Amino acid sequence: MELSGLIDTAISWGIRIAGAILVFIIGKWVAQKITNLVEKFMERSAVEPTLLKFLRSLTYIVLMILVIIAALGTLGVQTTSFVAILGAATLAVGLALQSNLSNFGAGAVLLMFKPFKVGDFVEAGGAMGTIEEIGIFHTKMKTGDNKLIIIPNSNIIGNNITNFSAKDTRRIDLVIGVGYEDDLKKVKEELWNIINADERILKEPAPTIAVSELADSSVNFVVRPWVKSSDYWPVYFDLLETIKTRFDEVGISIPYPQMDVHLKKE
Repeated sequence: MELSGLIDTAISWGIRIAGAILVFIIGKWVAQKITNLVEKFMERSAVEPTLLKFLRSLTYIVLMILVIIAALGTLGVQTTSFVAILGAATLAVGLALQSNLSNFGAGAVLLMFKPFKVGDFVEAGGAMGTIEEIGIFHTKMKTGDNKLIIIPNSNIIGNNITNFSAKDTRRIDLVIGVGYEDDLKKVKEELWNIINADERILKEPAPTIAVSELADSSVNFVVRPWVKSSDYWPVYFDLLETIKTRFDEVGISIPYPQMDVHLKKE
């Protein structure tokens, strides 16, 4: 090859390389600007910080892949086959990580719609406990006996979610059985005395005390006071103990299950 041909080739490649570098630099700058705009839009939309960070990174990575493809095209590389290979690889990875993608989608829903937040006591994904962390792919929950449970987000979204901390107040539902021989008015009076003596029980909504069932072995009362959600379990346990102690003091019986057997002589 003559010297002039080598010079022409060098100039041609030099222009291509310079163009590719220029495309890469400008493309990277544009990708950064677009990513920042997407981030600001998500911040204004009050997107959860964990989800925002992940989507920001994902947006930037996708844009930079497009920039690299454009730079390679400027350099003279046939990008059609490259895009096809990239698409096939993406499909293969997507199929391999199908469950993770499902968890990611579920995590995005949890972070956007917020059926619960960190610190809430919930029943979700077949477990019950206090939420410690809501991640993109899984949620961490601490049980009452201090065990850590890691639940895939798809398991949570695919089932019912009960958030015990969502409301400021909760109703305690107790069923108290007394003997058929006991004075029902006296029973009711004692139950009201117990309820009114506990300052943690709210006046509004008003508690309910009523006969709910004439059962096989007992007359059953429902006792339904309202308390602050944070007081639910302390009041629940205290009420049961106080009712048993008071009934013993005033002679009200809490009967054991029993059955009367009648023998017929032939």
